[in-house]
Amino acid sequence: MPLSRIVTLIVGLIVILGLALWVIDSLSRLYWQLSYSPLLGNLLLLLLIVLIGALVAAFVYYVLVIQSGEKRSRRNPKRVTAAQIPADKSDAASTTLQAVRQQVAQIQDEVTRQALLSKSREIEANLARGEIQVVVFGTGSAGKTSLVNAIMGRMVGQVDAPMGTTQVGETYCLRLKGLERKILITDTPGILEAGVAGTEREQMARELATEADLLLFVVDNDLRRSEYEPLRGLAEIGKRSLLVLNKTDLYTDEDKESILARLRQRVRGFIATNDVVAIAANPQPAQLETGETFQPEPDIVPLLRRTAAVLRAEGEDLVADNILLQSLRLGDEARKLIDGQRRRQADKIVERFQWIGAGVVSVTPIPVVDLLATAAVNAQMVVEIGRVYGCELNMERGRELALSLAKTIASLGIVKGAIQLLSTALQLNVATFIIGRAIQGVTAAYLTRIAGKSFIEYFRHDQDWGDGGMTEVVQRQFQINRRDEFIKAFIQEAIARVVKPLTDKSEAIEEQESREEPH
Repeated sequence: MPLSRIVTLIVGLIVILGLALWVIDSLSRLYWQLSYSPLLGNLLLLLLIVLIGALVAAFVYYVLVIQSGEKRSRRNPKRVTAAQIPADKSDAASTTLQAVRQQVAQIQDEVTRQALLSKSREIEANLARGEIQVVVFGTGSAGKTSLVNAIMGRMVGQVDAPMGTTQVGETYCLRLKGLERKILITDTPGILEAGVAGTEREQMARELATEADLLLFVVDNDLRRSEYEPLRGLAEIGKRSLLVLNKTDLYTDEDKESILARLRQRVRGFIATNDVVAIAANPQPAQLETGETFQPEPDIVPLLRRTAAVLRAEGEDLVADNILLQSLRLGDEARKLIDGQRRRQADKIVERFQWIGAGVVSVTPIPVVDLLATAAVNAQMVVEIGRVYGCELNMERGRELALSLAKTIASLGIVKGAIQLLSTALQLNVATFIIGRAIQGVTAAYLTRIAGKSFIEYFRHDQDWGDGGMTEVVQRQFQINRRDEFIKAFIQEAIARVVKPLTDKSEAIEEQESREEPH
């Protein structure tokens, strides 16, 4: 029994006994008062003993039985029947798919929207069929096709082929005794192949691997880093994997055991020791003393046994887990697309307001102190950005957020830093006489941009500034928007939108004044 439970038990019993002594003392007085009736007094004493005994028994039962049972259930939350687990996960997958479709409806690009809807229907169809997807994955010519041939017991693909022969995922169906579900085995293109075509085939293989219920990762020697990284990555997203050492007929027994030991050491932590198996899917022919050629039978019994054991014990869970995983991944993809769509819409709002503010300030110069409140942070801009992210704000709330961010920008010295940064940039691109009038307008646009970008981050994270608060978000946006490549592009646009109109206006005024001068 754990020490903490023993201490709890002792303390609890002491408290109970203390309360019992107090109750006994109180009732003893009552008992003597009832001494004129021995029967009534004895009944009271019996009731007291029963109550104390029941209290002690209830406390001990709670500590020893109920708490220990709760801890066991926490340690083993899957202590339900095998039929219940997949049903719960299937329901979760169905619910997730419904939520995904609601998200997809918000995507404006028709092609993307239809592609995601098609993917959701495919996942739903897989959920209904309930087939177990086994994907054979690995480097080119490691023996994947030979392994599939051996498993199927007949020729289903070309063996001894050069790298790149399996151009697309080829799937074959089989039945396993004791398992109701059909098993689909998919042979994938090899990874780590050279050239553009090889890269495209590898991408296809990786996509097939992420959709597998069970992954057979085939190697023919110790793991290279280029093999370890995709294997580890697939394990991290929840892929159940068996690591298969093929072509063991090319090694001595000692070398084979040495390679197996290294493989098990490298994958410790995400692949169990008994999930690393050795086979010879297509043994090399042997020359007999008689001169005849002998073709040994494939030696894949260890893999078949382990695969059968995994599928029988975990098959239902593997299917349900994979369907749920695919549903969640599709949901993540939809969220990323919607986030990108919203960011583009919000960026257009920021760009529109930054140049509106620049135009107003450049035409009507104002003190630097007022520059921040009137141009850099615009309440209407906050409201419109919030609306893009599904948050309806009134102007009062927008003004509160704007003023709050204005104080943060001022306290960080960003106004002064922006003026210095943009003044230097403008001096290199604009005539001296116009810089003074242009600098406030350009600075207003720049500060409005920083404020708008900061609010985009605020609304992207469900109206939360994050652990670092508003200050960290504003500082990060200032650093992003002071990079040389951005400043160069920003100044060029500012010249077209702010400086050129000022120059044209100045020239027009000078021309009008020259006409009005008496000759």
